[in-house]
Amino acid sequence: MNRLTEEFHSFAEYLQIEKNYSLHTLNNYKRDIEEFYLFLHEQGIEDLAQVEYFDARLFLTKLHQNDLSKRSVARKTSCLRSFYKFLLREGKVKENPFSLVSLPKKDQKLPRFLYEEELNHLFSSLKRNSPKEIRDAALLELLYASGIRVSECCEIKLKDLDFSLGTILIHGKGKKDRYVPFGNYAREALDTYINSARNDLIPSTKPDHSYLFVNFRGSPLTARGIRYILNGLIEKAALEGSLHPHMLRHSFATHLLNRGADIRTVQELLGHSKISSTQVYTHVSKDQLKKVYNATHPRA
Repeated sequence: MNRLTEEFHSFAEYLQIEKNYSLHTLNNYKRDIEEFYLFLHEQGIEDLAQVEYFDARLFLTKLHQNDLSKRSVARKTSCLRSFYKFLLREGKVKENPFSLVSLPKKDQKLPRFLYEEELNHLFSSLKRNSPKEIRDAALLELLYASGIRVSECCEIKLKDLDFSLGTILIHGKGKKDRYVPFGNYAREALDTYINSARNDLIPSTKPDHSYLFVNFRGSPLTARGIRYILNGLIEKAALEGSLHPHMLRHSFATHLLNRGADIRTVQELLGHSKISSTQVYTHVSKDQLKKVYNATHPRA
């Protein structure tokens, strides 16, 4: 199994250096490949080059027997297919046993989003009396105004904001930067937060830093902290359910498309490398159109 471990480390370096994969993705790949290694050990296979198509099919059968979702099986299959593609390129194996394995069709789940009325109610319920409340308002305004990922929001620094142009430099996945505009509501909320609240949240004993959003200790706000803040805002607004940061991203894309935005523009704003990732929001828009039609047309 030592050789198997060496092969994975080479693969991990390739993903990190050449593909710019995130640590989160690398950890997922590591778990998937370790699970495959355990399967090989159970089958008495000590060399990756010995794996054949039948073994790949048997591994996927075991995954299905464990009641894994289609999404999970598809991810593991894709991971191992990429792994063997790398080994093939390096001359470690002579064939890719996962090349002919078909990916299970994922269950189509429409992304959850907030309707405009719900968001209007949420924004109108915001209080801006304390530094934390001013920060929370700016955070909510920016997430909805820009559609950025929560991980991207945590990385924003003061120098990334351009108030004269109303844009923000976002450092996206795979080290891909993009400029995203934000509107007047977010501009006003951010200006108020930076000039009258942010410094109050940073203790005088703590060195200042350039991250835009800070917690009550003055440290950069984390993804977990953002989720906690958003759920608190939902509770105060007396809205049902929880508010995941990605729901604001989903709402951003859905509302743009509902109002006639071009899908390529939305793709660019979201930082999607593939148009297929953005197309899911067109299904949401169609679903909304159908609901409105059924609710309002006299002979629907």
